[in-house]
Amino acid sequence: MPALAGRCEGTVPHDPPRRHHTGDILTVAPCCTNHRGIPVFESEFEESLFKLRRGKLEEIARLGHPIYPNQFPATHTIPQVRAKWDSSTGEELEATRVTVAVAGRIMAIRAQGKAGFATLQQDGQRLQIYVRLDAVGEAGFALYKLLDLGDHIGVAGYLFRTRTGELTIHVERITFLSKAMLALPEKFHGLADVELRYRQRYVDLFSNLDAREVFVKRAKTLKALRQFFDERGFLEVETPMMQQVAGGAAARPFRTHHNALDMDLFLRIAPELYLKRLIVGGLDRVYEINRNFRNEGVSTQHNPEFTMLEFYQAYANYHDLMQITEDLIAFVAQEVNGTTVLPSGEKDENGNSIPRLDPSGNPIDLGKWTRLTMREAIREFWPEEAGAKPAETAFESAEVLQARLHAASDSLRRAIDTKGEFDADRNGELSTLHRAITAIQLDSAKSAPIGKSIYNLFEAVVEPNLIQPTIIYDYPTVVSPLSKQKPDDPDHVERFEFFAGGFELGNAFSELNDPVEQEKRFRDQLVERDRGDDEAHQMDEDYVRALAYGLPPTGGEGLGVDRLVMLLTGSKSIRDVILFPLMRARDVGTRD
Repeated sequence: MPALAGRCEGTVPHDPPRRHHTGDILTVAPCCTNHRGIPVFESEFEESLFKLRRGKLEEIARLGHPIYPNQFPATHTIPQVRAKWDSSTGEELEATRVTVAVAGRIMAIRAQGKAGFATLQQDGQRLQIYVRLDAVGEAGFALYKLLDLGDHIGVAGYLFRTRTGELTIHVERITFLSKAMLALPEKFHGLADVELRYRQRYVDLFSNLDAREVFVKRAKTLKALRQFFDERGFLEVETPMMQQVAGGAAARPFRTHHNALDMDLFLRIAPELYLKRLIVGGLDRVYEINRNFRNEGVSTQHNPEFTMLEFYQAYANYHDLMQITEDLIAFVAQEVNGTTVLPSGEKDENGNSIPRLDPSGNPIDLGKWTRLTMREAIREFWPEEAGAKPAETAFESAEVLQARLHAASDSLRRAIDTKGEFDADRNGELSTLHRAITAIQLDSAKSAPIGKSIYNLFEAVVEPNLIQPTIIYDYPTVVSPLSKQKPDDPDHVERFEFFAGGFELGNAFSELNDPVEQEKRFRDQLVERDRGDDEAHQMDEDYVRALAYGLPPTGGEGLGVDRLVMLLTGSKSIRDVILFPLMRARDVGTRD
C-alpha cells in the first residue's frame, strides 16, 4: 500500500516536516489518492479501520505511553524461551519462578472481564501471554484493551502452564511498541490472493509461517553452498554487475547508461567471462553467488532478476564437474532438509513433509543421478506417438534428420486426430510437441545448423520428462560457444546440463581456452545475431585477449539458486522463493 501520510489534491500544501509529540499523532490526514492517482486505501472499510486505530493510538498516547518507542530491553526471544522451557513442567516453573521479558507481534487476543489471553509471534514462533488487571494495574490493563491484532508489544513476567498445559507468560508489565494501522489477513488463510502475497511480502511473511520457512531454507541453501566450496579451497569473489559487453550466456540483456562517463552499459547476464579472467590471473578455484538480469519473459521458472552460483576450477574438466555437481546437490539437500528426497510442499496430518513423487510413483531423490548423452536422451524419451525412434545415423545428416522430423510431425498429427484414444492432458502434450517438432523441421529446411536442430529437439522431447535427477552431456558445438570441443568429435563439446523436477538446474563444461577458436566462435555467434537471434553471444575482444595470456584446462559451472530452492521447498513458482519478485505495475483505478 502506498504511503499513508499526504493530502488530497487541491488541499493546502504539506507543513514542514517535524517530529511527532504526544497528542500530535498522524496530524497529516491520509489522502484520497497518491501522486499517481492510485487509491491509498483498498476500500472504505480499510479507511474506516485506519481512522479507528488512529483514534486508539491517540488514546494510548493520553495514557502516557510513547507511541513509537525506540527499543525494548528483552531478556529472551520467543524461540529462546521455547527452546529452554518447552519441556519444563508446571511444577518446575512454579518452583523456580522463571522471569522473562519478550517482545512480539500480537497474532491473537481476547479479553474476559478483568483478564485476557494473547498470542505473541517473533522469529516464526509463538508464545501465549496472560494479562490480569490486578497484575498489570489499571493503566496497564487499559493499554491492553486498546491493543489490536498486529500490534507490537513487550511484556515482562513469569512463566507458568495453564490448565491445558500451555506454556504462558503471566504478565506483570506491558509496554506498547507499535500499532498495526491496517487489519491482518484472516488467520487461517493469510493472504489468499497469490499476487498480493508477492506484492505485500511483508504481510505474507508474518501471516503465513510456511512462506517464512521457505526463505529460512533459502538462507540455509546459500550457507550450505558456501560451506561446500569453502571447505574445498575455493575463493568467493565479486565481479562487475554493469558490463560493457553482455557475455557469458545466451540471453537478451537490460541496458543502462552511465552519465559521468557517457557510456552505455549492460546489466550482467552472467559473471562467467570475468570469473575465467580470474583463472587466467592465477586464482585457481573461484566461485560467486551473484545476481543476474535477463530481459526475458516471466514464468513459473523465470524472473528477470535471479540468483546464480558460478564456480570454476583450474586443471579440471566436465567429468570432474559431474561428480562435484552430484556431491554438491546432495550435500545442500541434506543440510537444508536432512534428506536428499525432495518435498512435495504438502504435509500429512502430523505436520510431516510428504515426499514428491515422479509419474511412476517413486520419490525424487537428489542423491541418485542418471547420466545420458543428448542423443541417448532423445532416443530414451522419444514418444511412441511420434513413430520410430531416430536412428543414431539420423543425427549425423541434416537431410536424414529433417526427414525423420517430418515423419514424426505426421505421426503426431494422426495421433492427435484419433478420437477418444488420449485424454485431454495427453492431447495437449502431443499438440505442444507437434508444434515444436514442426517448427524445428521448418527451421532445418531453412539451413539451420544440424546441431541447433538436435538441441531444439532435445528441449521439446526430453526436458519436460527429466523429473528424476539427470545429467545430460555432450552438446552440439554450435549452441556452446564457450565450451571446449571433444578431441575425437569436433561437432560436440564437453558440456553438460543437469535437471530435476522437470526443469534445468544448471550448466557446466570444459572451458574453451584456445583464443583463436574462441574468436571464431564469437564471430559465428555474430552471424546468428544477424539471422535474428538477439540472444546470441556478443563479441568480447578483451576476453579473447585474456585467453591469449593462457587459460589452463578449466571446468566451470552455473547453478540456478532460485530453482534449487524451489525443489528443496516444494515451491511451484520461482516467485515463491524470491522475496520481492518483479511485478507488473498496478493499474490506476478507483477503489471498490
